[in-house]
Amino acid sequence: MSVATSVDRPAQEIASVPSGEVVASYPTYEQAQRAVDHLSDTGFPVEHSAIVGRDLRLVEQVVGRLTKTRATLMGAASGAWFGLYVGLLVTLFVIGPEWVVVSLTAVAIGAASGAIFGFVAQWATHGQRDFASASAVVADRYDVTVTEAYSQRAAQLLSSLG
Repeated sequence: MSVATSVDRPAQEIASVPSGEVVASYPTYEQAQRAVDHLSDTGFPVEHSAIVGRDLRLVEQVVGRLTKTRATLMGAASGAWFGLYVGLLVTLFVIGPEWVVVSLTAVAIGAASGAIFGFVAQWATHGQRDFASASAVVADRYDVTVTEAYSQRAAQLLSSLG
């Protein structure tokens, strides 16, 4: 799923299911996004539309076994990146060749801290969750809804999309 930019709206407005008529349904989010983009390209007032995912499911894809060694290495890598960020931030105030030493020291400290945290976090689960996974909420279909006043025009414009 792609990341989309949005305009600031009140949380109450977004938290509820938008009212309106379903003008089209698509099996993928990308197709529904393409339909709304088509409406936008034709000058349609897209602020009267919404993409609503229906029949949602949480899918957790197991990507591998999570051992204490792997958790330690993942923690070290994550800590090293954070250390690099902090080190480069600190080097903004360092004049001269010492910036390399400061950055490498920060990476080493971050990697060590991350490794310790990763190991302890995995050890603390006592084998309750010995796998790594990625989760996503997916829908069976994505409806493009439009407020009643604009629904006929939207349906017409989307019929030409195919």
